[in-house]
Amino acid sequence: MGTGWSVDLNADLGEEVTDDAALLAVVTSANVACGFHAGTPQLMRTVCEQAAENGVRVGAQVSYRDREGFGRRRLDVSPDVLAAEVAEQVGLLSEAAGRAGTTVAYLKPHGALYNRIVDDEEQAAAVLAGSGDLPVLGLPGSRVLALAGRAGRRVFDEGFPDRGYVLGPDGSRRLQPRGEPGAVIADPAEIARRAVTLAAQVDSVCVHGDGPTAVAAAHAVRRALVGAGFTIRAFL
Repeated sequence: MGTGWSVDLNADLGEEVTDDAALLAVVTSANVACGFHAGTPQLMRTVCEQAAENGVRVGAQVSYRDREGFGRRRLDVSPDVLAAEVAEQVGLLSEAAGRAGTTVAYLKPHGALYNRIVDDEEQAAAVLAGSGDLPVLGLPGSRVLALAGRAGRRVFDEGFPDRGYVLGPDGSRRLQPRGEPGAVIADPAEIARRAVTLAAQVDSVCVHGDGPTAVAAAHAVRRALVGAGFTIRAFL
C-alpha cells in the first residue's frame, strides 16, 4: 500500500514509441525495455544515462521474446527457458546501466508476461528465478508478488490510472484486456483524477509511455498528485 502521503510515479521507457526524455523529467522510476519486446542496447544506455541525470530509478521491464507483438501476446514458454530469458534481459540492462553510471534497482514484467504472472504460479516462479534478488513491482494480489514476498524479496504494488480493471476469479482486481471497450483511457484529466484515488492504495502509479497523450498525462498526473498533498518520490 502507499506509504503515508508519498507515492512513486513510473513509466515504460526505451520502447521506441514515445518521448523518453520528456517523461524522465516527470517520473521517479523508469521501466526500461530490455530488447525482447522493444529497445536496443544503445537505447537502453541512453535512457539509463538520462535517468541517472534526472535522479530516476531504473527498472528492468522484462517480457516474452515478442518484438512483433510488442510483448502483448501470451506465449507458452517453458519455465527453464523463461528463467534464462529473464536473466538475459536483466543482464543486458544491467550492462547498459553500469556504462551509464547507474544500476538496475527493480524488476517489472511487461505486457502479456505481466498479466500472466498475476495468476500463473509456474511462470511467476520462472520470472523470479531469472531475476536474482531484485525487488519486484507488480499488480496487488498477484502470484508473483506473493512468491517474491515469501522468498524475502521486497515487493511493491502499482496501479494504472490509464487502464480499466475487472475482477479476477478470486475477487481481486485485474487489468481489463486491451481489446475491450474502456480498457485504455487516453484523456489526461480523467487519468489524473483516477491517479489521485489509486495513489492512496499503492506504492507506485504507472503512466504508460506508448500512448499519444503519454507526456501530457504524466504531467497531469504529477500535478494532480502534488495538488492532493502527495510527495512524488521513488519507492526505493
